[in-house]
Amino acid sequence: MRAYERFLQYVQVDTQSDPFSTTTPSTEKQKNLARALVEEMTRMGMTNVRMDDTCYVYGEIPATVEGKPTLGLIAHMDTTPDMCGTNVKPRIVEQYDGGVIPLGDSGETLDPARFPHLLQYVGQDLIVTDGTTLLGADDKAGVAEILTAAETILAENRPHGRIVVGFTPDEEIGRGADLFDVPAFGADFAYTVDGGQIGELEYENFNGAAALVTIHGVNIHPGEAKDKMKNACLIAMEFHRMVPPAQAPAHTCGYEGFYHLAHMEGSEELACLRYIIRDHDKDKFRQKKEQFERIARYLNETYGEGTVELELTDSYYNMKEKILPHMHLIENAKAAMEACGVTPQVIPIRGGTDGANLSYKGLPCPNLSTGGHNAHSRHEYIPIQSMDKTVQVLLEIVRLYSL
Repeated sequence: MRAYERFLQYVQVDTQSDPFSTTTPSTEKQKNLARALVEEMTRMGMTNVRMDDTCYVYGEIPATVEGKPTLGLIAHMDTTPDMCGTNVKPRIVEQYDGGVIPLGDSGETLDPARFPHLLQYVGQDLIVTDGTTLLGADDKAGVAEILTAAETILAENRPHGRIVVGFTPDEEIGRGADLFDVPAFGADFAYTVDGGQIGELEYENFNGAAALVTIHGVNIHPGEAKDKMKNACLIAMEFHRMVPPAQAPAHTCGYEGFYHLAHMEGSEELACLRYIIRDHDKDKFRQKKEQFERIARYLNETYGEGTVELELTDSYYNMKEKILPHMHLIENAKAAMEACGVTPQVIPIRGGTDGANLSYKGLPCPNLSTGGHNAHSRHEYIPIQSMDKTVQVLLEIVRLYSL
């Protein structure tokens, strides 16, 4: 079975995670795909296949070549809460002609004037959405590619060291590695296969934090509110006005960090702002968090102590310092891509990945691309040929580590 065929099955299963949940997994529906993967992995001949109580899926392919390191391959099963992932209706655009692609009856389109990377795939076959949901290539494409490579290794009895496979829940809400059993997984090092244009290879990521800003106001009838009302919504707006506007995601790129307002709600009496804070540089990351603390302190001095509550929670850190002692992971991945006719592009991740937290847990884990574009969006798409190439790259990496 080709990777895209698996992928088309997986996207039918809604696995959206929930940042407001306190359970693991954050949504029970993630277990539906996890159980299906356990069955599939068992059928293809993997051993020690299991799903634990918190929805982590593990399996292995025993070594046929002894004395080699144990290689891990990891992807996540959940999809982002930022966009609807229910009732996904994928469509294959065969031999893309370079024009505008209508996305079902939604009125949405994939237009190369807006998404110029489409023109790289003229003549290829693209899997697209119907414009009402995301596609789920982030990261069901990674799951499909890993299992297609595993099936090929087993079916063709290719020489290999021990290979272990792991699929995680809740990566999209920053919790994918929280309960990952690194000792039981038993890998010497691993790769996540998680999103990005074919050829992307990443071992630097943002330092990330979540900020919850809660504003407590005082409500009173507006007819008699003078010198009495303290409108929480207005104070929330004041908080956001003091966040540097040029440091929003829409105005940054490359190594530049940002503040991102992801959610807001409120009334006169209570308002809430949820942000994510990102920066590659540790000092600038710390300064961004300190900026939020200064804003909260100023508003409390202005409106009274306890008006603004700020909760800052670190999500993950830049994995670079944990990968540098293991640069064979990067060199072998580059060599594998080149052997498969793929041009490596070593770039920083403008986000996070399970590999970041796993690297800090003692499992060095850079990231490989899946071939997808426009993640977290109704405009998400992935070329079938990129999925096939990713499988070839994974097989070549396995070969290199079996020499």
